[in-house]
Amino acid sequence: MNLTAVGIKNIRFPVKIREMAGGHQATVASITLQVNLPRRFRQNCVPTFLSVLKKFQNDISVEIFPELLREVKEELQAESAQLEMTFPYFIEKYAPITKTPGLMEYTCRFTGSTGHDGDDLIMSIWVPSTTLCPCSKEISDYGAHNQRAEINLNVKFRNFIWMEDLITMVEKSASCEVYSLLKRPDEKYVTEKAYENPMFVEDAVRKVAEAADNHPDILWFSAGVESFESIHKHSAYAEVLSDTMR
Repeated sequence: MNLTAVGIKNIRFPVKIREMAGGHQATVASITLQVNLPRRFRQNCVPTFLSVLKKFQNDISVEIFPELLREVKEELQAESAQLEMTFPYFIEKYAPITKTPGLMEYTCRFTGSTGHDGDDLIMSIWVPSTTLCPCSKEISDYGAHNQRAEINLNVKFRNFIWMEDLITMVEKSASCEVYSLLKRPDEKYVTEKAYENPMFVEDAVRKVAEAADNHPDILWFSAGVESFESIHKHSAYAEVLSDTMR
């Protein structure tokens, strides 16, 4: 009997991710790697997985994923191989008024597969943002409730896209961006910006979808926005899936 999937799941592994500014950023990824093995193959595949990961660990980007997967597939004589790599990624971001520097953390993921149908690759990001309720603003005499939200974008692409560019694009799609460090002039700015830019999760996810749809190098995307409501026990959520590959 052929095994549908053999592999390792949620192994934490040190890697270095290519940065848009040049160089590499050291981080720790959670990795799930699996292959579809033919019936005749019984060798323990874990050493092969770890050996290939170690070979590529100092230069990780979505560009090298197909090569990494093909090497795993060939080493194990497998029919297909899939890899998912999730990691925290840090970008220095300056406060909007005082320009105070701080490190923002974003969750990113590369998901790839190779098999009879060729290679497939998805880049995913999760971006913290702020949403302010339009309904609350309309009916309240003293302000409006706002909350932190998280925007998820998953893309397949025609030409290479930097994660930093996708993050910047997504951050423009909510009531206001989130910063790691703010002083009083900055707090005034972000509070007033959100108030002047009220948005339901449906509005935010439509803006993300519109930006992704207009990007010349994005072939396919899915987007979701979750708002961690400040006056409700539940979260609000909306998502958009592109119709077809472009």
